[in-house]
Amino acid sequence: MARKPEKNFLRAWRELRGMTQAELAEQVQTTGPVISLLESGARGLSDKWLRRLAPVLKTTPGHLLDSDPNALDESIMDIWDAIPEESQALARDVLKTFMRKADAGATSALAQAADLHSLETARTDRRRMTSKKPRKSKASGGGEAPEGV
Repeated sequence: MARKPEKNFLRAWRELRGMTQAELAEQVQTTGPVISLLESGARGLSDKWLRRLAPVLKTTPGHLLDSDPNALDESIMDIWDAIPEESQALARDVLKTFMRKADAGATSALAQAADLHSLETARTDRRRMTSKKPRKSKASGGGEAPEGV
């Protein structure tokens, strides 16, 4: 009995990155025909292949198997690509924290994020205002403090 090809998204990720089979093959030190077999599922994507291919395609091994990049929100992919590699672990942790909070109550998590943003914006505005205009006291003959201080 013939073996059923394994479904994967290797071709979609390769095309998303604008690479040919030959270009991808060169970067992972194999041949174009081997890439073709991997894409078609005729040859399985072993852990070894996933670990070799994923970094070249700027994705994770799991995404090669489970995620069609064409079905993902492109802006999310652009944001992720813009995050320096050394900061991606931190970005992932922040997103995981947000997910946990969202699981506990999405409205609450969004409200907390909005409150934090508002607080930081207010602090920044205050710093700008106080650094530009020194506050005059009534004892020195000055008028009222500037608005917002």
